[in-house]
Amino acid sequence: MSSENPTSANSEIEQFASIASHDLHEPLRMVSSYLGLLERRAAKKLDAKELDYLRFAVDGAQRMARMLDDLAAFSRIATHGKPFTQADLRAVVENALADLSAEIAARKAHVSHSELPIAEVDAEQFAQLFRQLIGNALKFSGPRAPAVSIGCERRDEKWIFSVRDNGIGIDAKEFERIFELFARLHGRSEYPGAGLGLAICKKIVERHGGRIWVESVGGEGSTFYFTLPAAQPLNSGFNPPPTSAIPLA
Repeated sequence: MSSENPTSANSEIEQFASIASHDLHEPLRMVSSYLGLLERRAAKKLDAKELDYLRFAVDGAQRMARMLDDLAAFSRIATHGKPFTQADLRAVVENALADLSAEIAARKAHVSHSELPIAEVDAEQFAQLFRQLIGNALKFSGPRAPAVSIGCERRDEKWIFSVRDNGIGIDAKEFERIFELFARLHGRSEYPGAGLGLAICKKIVERHGGRIWVESVGGEGSTFYFTLPAAQPLNSGFNPPPTSAIPLA
């Protein structure tokens, strides 16, 4: 059994992510620039196979840059988070939907949400959390038009949020792994991404004193749940749904 302190390990991961994402960007930018220059200048002199090799290198550099950006976002959750303030989470969700409006329209998706509370949060990070969860629902929708519903209920001293979709679903054996750094369940040719999105979501939720988990059946969609301490009374006009609507964590 490992005696490593989880808090210390997480701190070291955050420190590594911050240093790596910052210090590696400049040399990677140089590699990408020169590869792009070589591709433009040598395109007419190379055969099809050689051009493929060059394009693979360019694509690899671009993917590495995106991974570094995601690592930077992960490290900033703890180090650059803003103080918690009273935020209208309906407005936060609607801002996230506005950011995703082009993709929602392109995929002919239907996204709805129930009444949402005012809560003590870092509004910028919560918008990032909803963008990621809704964006995943759009990306992993399969052949059908995406349908995403966002819900919330008050249970004792916490809010329980849900983001439900009708997508491809997740195998039960992957429920824990998907929240790890660089976890990917599909090939890049099927679904692009670095595998950091849900790790970022988990970090945001944990910074707010909650936890996140998923329930899913392969081919039948997924529902991501996360909790948030409810430090203030129920808002007037907010009627939470029956507690049977969301499973106990």
